[in-house]
Amino acid sequence: MATRFDVIIIGLGAMGSATAYHLAKRGKKVLGLDRFAPPHGFGSSHGQTRIIREAYFEHPLYVPLIQRAYELWAELEKQTGRSLLRQTGGLMIGRPDSAVVSGAKRSAKEHRLRHEILAAAEVRRRFPALQPTDEMIAVWEPRAGILFPETCIDAHLSLARKHGAELHSAEPVLRWQPESDGVRVWTAKREYLADQLVLTAGSWLQSLLPDMKLPFNVERQIQFWFEPKNPAWFQPDRCPIHIWEHERGRYFYGFPDLGEGVKVAGHHEGEIVNPDSINREVAPKEVAAMRALVRKFLPGADGDLRTAVVCMYTNTPDHHFFIDRHPQHPQVLIASPCSGHGFKFSSAIGEMLVDLLTGDRCQFDLSLFRHRWFGRS
Repeated sequence: MATRFDVIIIGLGAMGSATAYHLAKRGKKVLGLDRFAPPHGFGSSHGQTRIIREAYFEHPLYVPLIQRAYELWAELEKQTGRSLLRQTGGLMIGRPDSAVVSGAKRSAKEHRLRHEILAAAEVRRRFPALQPTDEMIAVWEPRAGILFPETCIDAHLSLARKHGAELHSAEPVLRWQPESDGVRVWTAKREYLADQLVLTAGSWLQSLLPDMKLPFNVERQIQFWFEPKNPAWFQPDRCPIHIWEHERGRYFYGFPDLGEGVKVAGHHEGEIVNPDSINREVAPKEVAAMRALVRKFLPGADGDLRTAVVCMYTNTPDHHFFIDRHPQHPQVLIASPCSGHGFKFSSAIGEMLVDLLTGDRCQFDLSLFRHRWFGRS
């Protein structure tokens, strides 16, 4: 006889680990399954650091969700005694009409967030590591900072286990099927039953929904760490997190040096890949392209390359999240992909998914995230 659970979660990365924790905390019988052993370096939630920010340039609707995420990250730190978030402040840098600047200003004004508008000369004076050109301005927000993704995932998984969740690593799911009273899931090891199923498998989501023709793509991304020539400039007390729209529609972002070098990465523009055959080697021309941006905007970080790591984005056409019930099988909840900007929200999304699963009132506007492309090829 297959073991039965209240909820089975497929994928235990950022979203799945948080969901497992919040479900188990509410007393639900939970099974979590992952093809790897999270936290791991094969998906979208590795590389030591992720940005968290409040004046969200993508859309003001995200702001209440990130504000709840801040609260939950703080609670998770207290419960585990682990450091998960470091506040550095943050700068959104670009031309005045750029998406990153105008969007951050819109969110800050709509939600009455603390912020400042800085001219390029003021950015250079206050933060000498950063060298915007004269036509650029910046939105400064004091609450922005850094999350440590591997530690965050491990914290959620550890507490989920503590509350009774059953979590299986290295157990890939082969298929699932709906049943009149729930779902049945087959893995490489055995068969399970549940009342509800949550799909948080990131770049492997489409392999679990082969008949849905979802217009999502998996994008190869590279994170780089450079040796700073001016180490003092890149210390966390002098260098906030920073996101640049350096040309219209072209972005990169960076972090202070936390001891491993100055981390920078492009945002989108990567090649579309299959998650099972992605090239994890970084070519010299890819290093050179990132170094050109570093040399122009972060010249003090133009030292030796320490390391480079490949990860993946799983993108929707409009780059907003996808969080909704399966259109034919309401016992299946889909919470992926997040288009390269979801990790910071995972603590709150895990809680929100549990509200949806248990029928509790969801306090957030999900209109941006509802399914919008079903039936399209």
